[in-house]
Amino acid sequence: MPKFNYVAVGPDGAQVNGVEEAPSLGALSLLLRDRDLAIQEAQEKKSIMQFEITKKKVPRKELMHFSRQMAVFLRAGIPVIDALTIIKEELPKKKNVLAECLADMIVALESGTTFTGAARSHPEAFPTFFLGVLEAAELTGNLASALEEVAKYIERDLEARKKIQSALFYPAVVFLMSIATVVVLAAYVLPKFKKFFSELNATLPLPTRMLLSLTDILTDFWPLLILGVLAVGLVLGFGPRHPKGRDLRDKSLLRLPVIGDMLQTAIIERFCRTLSSMVRAGVPLPDALAVASTGTNNVVYREKLETVRTAMLQGEGLAGPIARADFLPGAARQMIRVGEETGTLDQQLETSAHYFGTELDFKIARFTNLFEPAVILFMGLVVGFVAIALVTAMYGIFNQTTIG
Repeated sequence: MPKFNYVAVGPDGAQVNGVEEAPSLGALSLLLRDRDLAIQEAQEKKSIMQFEITKKKVPRKELMHFSRQMAVFLRAGIPVIDALTIIKEELPKKKNVLAECLADMIVALESGTTFTGAARSHPEAFPTFFLGVLEAAELTGNLASALEEVAKYIERDLEARKKIQSALFYPAVVFLMSIATVVVLAAYVLPKFKKFFSELNATLPLPTRMLLSLTDILTDFWPLLILGVLAVGLVLGFGPRHPKGRDLRDKSLLRLPVIGDMLQTAIIERFCRTLSSMVRAGVPLPDALAVASTGTNNVVYREKLETVRTAMLQGEGLAGPIARADFLPGAARQMIRVGEETGTLDQQLETSAHYFGTELDFKIARFTNLFEPAVILFMGLVVGFVAIALVTAMYGIFNQTTIG
């Protein structure tokens, strides 16, 4: 039977932490309710043998459809438990993560847990911004509107990600093909020429000797090269999981030419869109700012936004601290100031998100236009160098043979 780490609240309001065995999170909620404990957070406690390298998560597209369906059912007056049951029955029965989460949430809701509390126990399905919106919506009673807003936000976010992936797909394929061409030339084609040249016992020019030396390195030390590539991949893959590695990665990416500028625009666009959606859904501004800062996925911007949030909680408002933090362009800062003064912050943020989305499209196109010629030029230089090395060698051998 699985064990769960849980955080609950007792009848006197005191927080209780503990570990309990239960068949599921829903069963855990029932068990704790019998002890007059209201569960707030719970997570399965896994042993080392149960460790999963890649944790299953609910795709954003599936979460978007779930939010839309829930909003429609709630507007139609269908109770939350019945709505969750209908959606769960429509999902594929075979190992669907969302279906498993919904089944557990239904049990938790039947035991008296709130919708947000039940969802909070499943971070693999519901990200932080989703939970923030749910919590505020349950307090204000506009859960259907909030779910619609979340669905729109996820849809816009998916569209932005799709644009970036589409723009980078072709250059990435060209780059990989160029690397594959170089490897094939160095590993298979050139060694045959080396054997031919050695049989003729010819004096080779410098470019040919350089090319053959590179071939020797690739053929003699290929296990070390593969290990080096794997080591770099492991560092890039697991390094960001450590706080220092994550800081180094985020700061380094922002300093890269062209890519850094494109990344900053993408972060600002996501921040404006997230904050706009949460403010429109009725989430208190300090909570919305905390979620939006986490959603940037960059430690540099997260630290700046935490400073802004601290100043805002001290009564300084939003526009002033954001202007001092100096991470948004002047036009966006002005829009936030106007929105704060006129009570149209969500609209001004939405306008800013649209503007930066357009800017992001332009910068992605510019990056693609720069990257493609660079890859083609690299391929041309490589192929040209190989051709020159081989032609000059053949010409030298021909001259030596003629003279001899």
